[in-house]
Amino acid sequence: MDLVLPQMHDLFIVRPEVPSMHPLRKLFEAGPSTIAQIAALLAQDVVFHSAVLVRPVEGREKVAAFFSVSRRFRRGAYTEEYRLDDRTTFLRCKGTIHGHELESLEVLTDNEQGLLRERTIAYRPFPAARIYRDEIYADLKGVIGPEYWEYPAEADN
Repeated sequence: MDLVLPQMHDLFIVRPEVPSMHPLRKLFEAGPSTIAQIAALLAQDVVFHSAVLVRPVEGREKVAAFFSVSRRFRRGAYTEEYRLDDRTTFLRCKGTIHGHELESLEVLTDNEQGLLRERTIAYRPFPAARIYRDEIYADLKGVIGPEYWEYPAEADN
């Protein structure tokens, strides 16, 4: 299988002032948002993959709750946005959590109606990601169960 990566001239770079900014970024940058505002941008069958969870979160209700809580604990701004194709956007965010640098890289995939179908996010550096995870866990452990936060205990062989 040959992997064909887009060339830089194939990417459409979106700057913050460009009106075609991804709707999720636009909502997040507008300030605090409600679960209902977030849910309005999500497909019913949305899937969220996060580096701080051991399995994906699925469904509009759970994903909207996660996004709502997760924005409370970190400070920062999106610094780059790239449109990879009509439905795929790459975002880079730089910020802090408790005074420590926290950077995220995201891939957003929209469905044919323009609603977010999938979001995959990675964080760095690991110690800051761990702080972030610990902070959101307290608010979200009742929304998404323990199976999202830790691998199941393995039986001794």
